[in-house]
Formats: sequence, C-alpha cells, structure tokens
Amino acid sequence: MRLFSDFARRAFASAGRCAAAMSVAAGAVLIAAAAHADSATDEAAAYFKGKDITIYIGYSPGGNYDLYGRLVAKHMSRHMPGHPNFIPKNMPGAGSLRLAKYIYTAAPKDGTVIGIVARGIPFAPLFGIAGADYDPTKFNWLGSTNDEVSVCAFAHRAGITDWKMLRTKAASVGSTGPASDNEQYPKIINAIFHTKMRIVSGYPGGKDVDLAIERGEVDGRCSWSWSSIKAGHYDLVKNGQLDIVLQLALSKHPDLPNVPLITDIAENDQDRALLEAVFARQRLAWPFVAPPGLEPGRVKVLRDAFEATLRDPAYLAEADKINLEHVLVRGDVIEDLINRTYKLPKASVERLRAILK
Repeated sequence: MRLFSDFARRAFASAGRCAAAMSVAAGAVLIAAAAHADSATDEAAAYFKGKDITIYIGYSPGGNYDLYGRLVAKHMSRHMPGHPNFIPKNMPGAGSLRLAKYIYTAAPKDGTVIGIVARGIPFAPLFGIAGADYDPTKFNWLGSTNDEVSVCAFAHRAGITDWKMLRTKAASVGSTGPASDNEQYPKIINAIFHTKMRIVSGYPGGKDVDLAIERGEVDGRCSWSWSSIKAGHYDLVKNGQLDIVLQLALSKHPDLPNVPLITDIAENDQDRALLEAVFARQRLAWPFVAPPGLEPGRVKVLRDAFEATLRDPAYLAEADKINLEHVLVRGDVIEDLINRTYKLPKASVERLRAILK
C-alpha cells in the first residue's frame, strides 16, 4: 500500500509538472498569436495609411445600394488601421454584373478596391446567367448591411391588390438586368405560380425603376426591398397608392404580418424547396465584396473594419435617420450560404436554369 502511495505521489507530481509545462506552452502560443495579430495590424496600418480605397456601387445613384455604399464609405475609415480615405463611385450595368466582373478580373488585388453588388451575383453562374463567367467562391465576401425582406409591390392604378390577380392580369415589372433579383424573381414566380408578369429590363438602378413606376412606364417591382420602401416610399403605402401583395424571403417581416410569404403559398414540397433555395439569398441583402487573390491579412482587416462599422453608434444613428435597416451579416456567413447553395441537387439547378434562360 505504501509502495502504491509513493508511486501515486510521484505520478501526480509528474502530472503536475506536465500540466504546468503545458500551461506555459499554451501561454506562449497565445502571446505569440497576439504578437502576430499586433504585427499584422501594424503592417496594415503602415500599408493603408494615406491610401484611397474605392467602394464601387453596382447601381446608379439614389437607390438603397447607393445609400448603403455611401454610408459605409463615410464611416469605415475610422475602423481601418491607417485610416485610409474611402471614396464611393457608381459603376452601374446589367444588375451589377458589370461591377462583379470588374472586381473579379481587373480590380487591383491589394485591398484598395471593394464593391457592393446585387445579392443575386453570387448565384448567377450556378443559374446559367449569360456573362456570369466568374467563380463566386473565390471572391472575398466582407459582409452585408442587412438581412432583407423583399416584396412584390404595385402602383394602385394597376389594380393588383392580391398576388393571385397576377395569374389573370399581365402587370409589368421593372428590372435592372438578368443577374438582378428584380428580373430573376418575377421569372421564377411566373414559372411556379403561373402568373403573367411582363418584365421590362434595362434600367440602370432601382431608383430608375421607382421613377418608371411613378411615370406609369411599368406597374411595379417584384423584388423591392421593404427597407427601401420604408426609406423612400412609405408615404405611398400609407396613402394607399402602393399595394404590397407578396413577401419574398424565408420569414415574414414584422411590419407585414398580413402579407403572404412566398414559401407559405407553395403548392408542393418540390416547389417549396426550390423557393427556399432561391430566397435564402435575401440574407445577403446588400453584400460587400473584395477581389479574389487578396492577401489574407488584408481580408481580415477589411472584414473587421466592416463589422466594426456596422456596430458603430454613429453609423447606426445615421442609418436610422434615413430609415435604413441594419443587421450585420458577417462575411463568413455569406461564404457558407454560397457554398451550400452550390451543393443544390442537380435537378433543382437544371430547373432553375430552364426558368431563368
């Protein structure tokens, strides 16, 4: 018994020394990691100091993409090492497909160019959209400024007060191009629910579609962000001049409890699964992106600064002042959603491609 006790004491003493050594080693690793992080931050500060960072906006001025792009540009410098100057610039074209291709192929891969593109851009190659010759999994996604609910909305003069009326009435909807939600969503809804929306394409931005509705060129939009309506057109809803007939997302917005949700009206499980795959992109809402091939340390600096901006009280106060909703969606969440969508069953992808061609 004494022999066992001596052995146990020696064993416990040895274990204690091992634990102490491991604790010292772990502490050294943490110190080294912290030193590396500090070094990376110092390097980024030295690199970005005095630089200009261009935030390209894939649409014309005035819409929510433009508003979010300019608001982030205004506040992000404070959260970047070296405090570079952020310059917003518009590069509209083909529902921001032009900008996506520029960022993928031609933009400098040094952290001095980022952009805000349509939430449909990551999925355009999967769905066979013409000209979408890039790999969205190679972009560096920084995050999004909101988790969005879009709607189908029509000028009251069009007489569309219930989504079922679209099955018998050929209402026109405005679109900014084939890679945009406001072209893809009406096509998908027409195919699945046998509605008769007529798509008028080629507007340079959402604001231009809004003006087209006011002028009577088109009847409405069937992918209109509810936050955009709240920010710029809520008086039309209150005055009965704009009818909201359908919500396009995975869950309802609390402002719209009585407006049907598209996944709730699906008539079978196959259609519902397809709609859930399509409208999952609403989580991306207003995605900010950096080019592929960017040095990982700079990606981290940009992501961290973007996230800090979305938590900045000054940013949040200004967003509230102009009625812009704000929910941070991190870059890694966007990457995960894109990767999962690219694992859709082949039959679902082929069906979507046939609808969107």
